[in-house]
Amino acid sequence: MKVAVLGAAGGIGQALSLLLKTQLPAGSELALYDVAPVVPGVAVDLSHIPTAVKVTGHGKDDLGDALTGCDVVLIPAGVPRKPGMDRSDLFNINAGIVKTLVEGVADHCPAACLGIITNPVNTTVAIAAETLKAKGVYDKNKLFGVTTLDVIRAETFVAELKDLDPAATHVPVIGGHSGTTILPLLSQVEGVSFSDDEVESLTTRIQNAGTEVVEAKAGGGSATLSMGQAAARFCLSLVAAMQGDNVVEYAYVQTDDSDDAAFFAHPVRLGANGVEEILPYGELSDFEQKAKESMLEGLRGDIKLGVDFVNG
Repeated sequence: MKVAVLGAAGGIGQALSLLLKTQLPAGSELALYDVAPVVPGVAVDLSHIPTAVKVTGHGKDDLGDALTGCDVVLIPAGVPRKPGMDRSDLFNINAGIVKTLVEGVADHCPAACLGIITNPVNTTVAIAAETLKAKGVYDKNKLFGVTTLDVIRAETFVAELKDLDPAATHVPVIGGHSGTTILPLLSQVEGVSFSDDEVESLTTRIQNAGTEVVEAKAGGGSATLSMGQAAARFCLSLVAAMQGDNVVEYAYVQTDDSDDAAFFAHPVRLGANGVEEILPYGELSDFEQKAKESMLEGLRGDIKLGVDFVNG
């Protein structure tokens, strides 16, 4: 397997690259790309870790080399949130970055599975889709918004509250990847029940967890380590599925479901060609149904912003 990380010198990119260097299957190749001049050094640094994963570093003029032959491409490139910014404030800067990198993917590895991490994911995934369509290489089964961070946060917070083993706690999270578009399905967590107050406070905490990190870092960045772990989990699941394992993860994908939005986070069965099957997310509680209905318009607006960015 060849995996490329585009934006590998940043906070998420370095954490993600470290985890992939230590956990990708033996014989894999990890290509690190960044416009920052430090990226060759990051590659050399990682290459000293004794695993059978080859690491290469690629500077701003070497995007083609990084991408050629890739099976999976992950894009965490972009600017992070700072205090007082919401994800939509990132849009103008990060939209252009994503479009340029996805054009590179279309030119050099159009059959690769593509995981978008750059915020605002609700919008950047639509930008990626429209960019790939314009190049004539769009495959909806190979484009993912990586929303795994919402899942691991939900699992962590629920396990803390209910004194469970976080590794054995499973919390479905559907919808989008910002604010109220993040919808944890606490009614489906097996073996525990929540009071109405717990459901409300947990849901709000999961939705605002990114802001919790931004404020705690006091201007020093946003979630990088937890996002690196979440992206690595998704990538490793995808690689395992491409090699024949039966794997289900939650991801923000094109659904063709007119009741929700054109893109919506669902449980998806992964396979050799990306999405093998989009699974139903099951029955919602009254609280969850109301939350879903109230966020859909905003999510559709986020998606339209991405479509319009590419198509004018």
